[in-house]
Amino acid sequence: MQCLYIKILIVLRKDEKMGFSFELLDEDKNTRARHGIINTLHGDIETPIFMPVGTQATVKAMTPDELKKIGSEIILANTYHLYLRPGADLIKQAGGLHDFMNWDRPILTDSGGFQVFSLSDLREIKEEGVHFQSHLDGSKHFISPEKAIQIQNKLGADIVMAFDECPPYPSEYDDMAKSVERTIRWAERCKNEKEKINNQDQALFGIVQGGVHKKLRKYSAQATTELDFPGYALGGLSVGEPNKEMYEILDYTTPFLPKNKPRYLMGVGTPEDLIEGVKYGIDMFDCVMPTRIARHGQVFTHNGKITIRNAQFKDDFSPIDSQCDCEVCQSYSRGYIRHLMKRKEILGMRLTTYHNLYFLLNLMQELKTAIKENNFNEFQKEFYSNYK
Repeated sequence: MQCLYIKILIVLRKDEKMGFSFELLDEDKNTRARHGIINTLHGDIETPIFMPVGTQATVKAMTPDELKKIGSEIILANTYHLYLRPGADLIKQAGGLHDFMNWDRPILTDSGGFQVFSLSDLREIKEEGVHFQSHLDGSKHFISPEKAIQIQNKLGADIVMAFDECPPYPSEYDDMAKSVERTIRWAERCKNEKEKINNQDQALFGIVQGGVHKKLRKYSAQATTELDFPGYALGGLSVGEPNKEMYEILDYTTPFLPKNKPRYLMGVGTPEDLIEGVKYGIDMFDCVMPTRIARHGQVFTHNGKITIRNAQFKDDFSPIDSQCDCEVCQSYSRGYIRHLMKRKEILGMRLTTYHNLYFLLNLMQELKTAIKENNFNEFQKEFYSNYK
């Protein structure tokens, strides 16, 4: 009887996916770069990781099968846009985002805060939340911290974000201080609403704000971590400040975040920014930039970014990147892709998007290897020596 009990318990542990967890596996000895694994109901995520952005419940120009083929373990969807169209209730009716978009791996949804606060002429910030007008039709809406959690609960993502205030760059210290205080109060309200809903399948991340003011970043990090979220994000960066300032803030802020929780740098996605972010201890990244520039003919290579629409590539029959082993580089030439882009053929945008996402996901794999082998600095130096 005891053997039968042990056998049943082993089966349950193998098949049952419960909640959310993070395990730190490796740390580079010369930097803060780290390698870990996030466990979710819809699968594991090996960090550091880049998350392709599916703003409208789709990563533009890519199918779910193609995303899996290039190694996407998690994607991001946008709460603000999905709230407006097609609506959270409809997506819930469809079985949640995973069923709605045919994606059976993890999903992270942002809170919609960045998009709402970017509507500077169409919104009014109050303590209870934000009143705003839709950028689509001018209709009036209201999102509070509680409503942001309710919407994300209906969407059904594995990781959801607290509703925060994201001031522009530059912002005066006093204005930023008030914003940080409000974001902390809203974070607590988000956590309370999350506990009220009691959805154990979702992990709620808190967001650290403070702009480029170190004192406020420290205060925000300490106050937010006191609320004990399963993970933490750094918001309000890559919003116009020079890269040097962003890296300084990363270097300064990450030591105030718990080592046993994942760290997410929001809205960052150039190869250089990913490398620097990982170096300072960041685990997760997202950005619309790689897919957006791809649709305009800009692609990453190991020798730097190129604009494949340019005339110099008209009769260039080499691959986008001779060091890349993605399907695009193995099958199509620069000259052919340029022809497609100039003719505005859909296939051209699909190929450049596929390549750019593969390039970044492959870069993250190389960074994981460098961390495990304790040669992060050497990898960074070699990458930069070629990438211009």
